[in-house]
Amino acid sequence: MKEKDDRSTHYDEGSLSLSGTVMLGTGVMIGAGIFALTGQMAEMTGALFPLAFLAAAIIVGFSAYSYIKISNAYPSAGGIGMYLHKAYGDRLPTAFNALLMYFSMVIAQSFLARTFGSYTMQLFGGDPSGQMTPILGVSLILAAFIVNLLGNRLIQGVAGFIGLLKIGGILIFGLVGIWLADSLAVDFDHVSETGSASNFLGATALGILAFKGFTTITNSGSEVIDPHRNVGRAIVISIAACVVIYTLVGFAVASNLSLREIIQTRDYSLAAAARPALGEYGVWFTVAIAMLATAGGILASIFAVSRMLAMLTEMKLVPHSHFGMPGSIQKHTLVYTVVLGLVLTAFFDLSRIAALGIIFYLVMDIAIHWGVLRYLLDDVKAKSWVPVTAIILDSLALSGFVWVKLNSDPFVLGVAVVTMMLIAIGEQLFLGSEKRKQAVSQSQAHEHHH
Repeated sequence: MKEKDDRSTHYDEGSLSLSGTVMLGTGVMIGAGIFALTGQMAEMTGALFPLAFLAAAIIVGFSAYSYIKISNAYPSAGGIGMYLHKAYGDRLPTAFNALLMYFSMVIAQSFLARTFGSYTMQLFGGDPSGQMTPILGVSLILAAFIVNLLGNRLIQGVAGFIGLLKIGGILIFGLVGIWLADSLAVDFDHVSETGSASNFLGATALGILAFKGFTTITNSGSEVIDPHRNVGRAIVISIAACVVIYTLVGFAVASNLSLREIIQTRDYSLAAAARPALGEYGVWFTVAIAMLATAGGILASIFAVSRMLAMLTEMKLVPHSHFGMPGSIQKHTLVYTVVLGLVLTAFFDLSRIAALGIIFYLVMDIAIHWGVLRYLLDDVKAKSWVPVTAIILDSLALSGFVWVKLNSDPFVLGVAVVTMMLIAIGEQLFLGSEKRKQAVSQSQAHEHHH
């Protein structure tokens, strides 16, 4: 069969080392998290935002347990899609929650792309028209798409190189920012205005978005060398590295800007914090690191999420059309992922992109823990109290975030609810369709034949 007619999904087993896998995970985590969320979290919870990062790290620590246990038992390039299938089988909960994860990851790409545009424009005095930020973001997604077409080795090499540069750069920013600050302190003048429990929980939910990139590691699955050991190890290393980096940077920003200034510059607060600490050279340095971080994050995210959608397609859990395109399903899902990311980047602002992403992610995350608790506890050798704790903590963070948005931006909650309803209805119709039943029968017959 000619390659252009080969519709099967191809995975390059053993093509990702432990260090390369960690770089893919931290690429998404650091890119999305620290550069754009700092200001949004400060706006939500006031001067307590560095503590909200730590609270998010605790919640993610409990969440990671389920992913590590499942990935050790069932490493798969389908990642979360396959994990949900192990728990819920060939049913609506699998398809619905897997698509929530898919959309949250595409949203993360758009978030990264917008952040790239916001920081880049600081080199030119900002973006008063608001037009250049999405244009730069769209351009970055297209560039990452081209690199993704060229294969795993190049992706790992580029992501690894960018990862080392940005982690080193952010550490320098955090350490120098704290060292040069008048005092390691935060502005508590306005804590009472935004420091309620619900606001703190809402900011913690946003902080979770800064760590959720660890799930991209699970989507690398069988492509990782010795996946039964290294997927879990890569998750732990990535989360630990980000806890250190986020804590340093959070206090560096809080020590160099007032709360009001952090909120005013929320889309590029690290660059703003660099100005009083390091001058214009510091701004340029921070912008360069932000550009590298967001570029590496998009590269890693597109790599992981397109593979997840390809796996869902192979499992006959989502509808698929070739639209006349040659090549494998994996190439098609790469195109769909990029197109959706381009649309979100062009038309949604940073705060709304982040809101949609965290709602979808937390709903899916709760489903993962419930799946472990209800169906996989013995299979993956998990202790029940950990996923129970994760469900409680996720629910608290989601409730706080929804309450805050209900009072500040109910529109985005409406978009989230309507989108989830459409996904659920569409998937229910697809799973019960004759077309899908025929595709499953043909697949089973093909497997039996071989």
